[in-house]
Amino acid sequence: MALFSKRTTRTPLDGVDVLLADLDGVVYAGPGAIPHAVESLNRAAADGIRLGYITNNASRTDASVAQHLADFGLGTAPEDVVTSPQAAVSLLAERVDPGATILVVGGEGLVVELEKAGYVVTRSADDAPAAVVQGFNPDVAWTDLAEAAFALALPEEDGGIPWIATNTDWTIPRERGIAPGNGTLVSAVHTAVGRLATVAGKPQAPIFHAATARFGAAQPLFLGDRLDTDIQGAQAAGMDSALVLTGIDRPKHVLAAPEHARPTYIVGDLRELFEPYPEVVRKRDITQVGDARVRIDGPRVEILSEGSRDIDLVRAGAHAIWATGRQIFGFDVPERLYRDTFHRP
Repeated sequence: MALFSKRTTRTPLDGVDVLLADLDGVVYAGPGAIPHAVESLNRAAADGIRLGYITNNASRTDASVAQHLADFGLGTAPEDVVTSPQAAVSLLAERVDPGATILVVGGEGLVVELEKAGYVVTRSADDAPAAVVQGFNPDVAWTDLAEAAFALALPEEDGGIPWIATNTDWTIPRERGIAPGNGTLVSAVHTAVGRLATVAGKPQAPIFHAATARFGAAQPLFLGDRLDTDIQGAQAAGMDSALVLTGIDRPKHVLAAPEHARPTYIVGDLRELFEPYPEVVRKRDITQVGDARVRIDGPRVEILSEGSRDIDLVRAGAHAIWATGRQIFGFDVPERLYRDTFHRP
């Protein structure tokens, strides 16, 4: 009798009624679509699964995002897109009444949502803004960050105004590679004023709850490329998630994922959503996924079988390390276990 069976469980999409996807690094990188993403999402829609999108990128409106997706061949309307500016405006409304002047650091996506909610937008601290709302835009300049710093000079506990950031993603995938994200811009203002922003988007749970409510999801699955925002946020919201290795986080990050940011599924690209997901089988110190087997021997991680698929080796290695409850820096990990053979921008 074999030590392990090769049973497989259901596909990641079985039972899912709403598929929620991040955008940058999952559907596209810059203006170009990620390979296999569009056809996979259309296939899910053809199977009766509702598609929705959650994005931390605050530079564009829901309408412009929907048009971008439609240009790829995805049947997307503005109401299918949940944005971090929408989440930021909801937070702002809890603290500042409509009609107030708000200093904006960011682009059209943020300005449109603020104006729709009845706020007056300014770019100058001299206009006595009632709050600062900051989001990503590739055209944000030093002068924009300086105006935010001037407006936020007084701590909120001493009578200063609120500061809301749409998100704090450190990086953003672009067609030419990985670029600084809104987190770096928020950090610049933080360094100047010594204050922390209130964050509206992922990994905070409210944006996920808003999406679940909007789409009437009973069993949603969230697709993301980042552990620290997408997967952590989905877990905080009690939502199953799939990490796709087409964007920011790579196999080595998966192996080191903290407990609060571990995905339900790990896939190389979105085609694997339709494949039976191999069962994680553990016997004593050996973990097997598919025909890949990994053993934990004290501080050593040993590959007993690389298996026939790189993705199963990553899955086996991740689950073996996660099961120990120990941090990855306490292990001697073979380089083959985190060799990156997966597509990224």
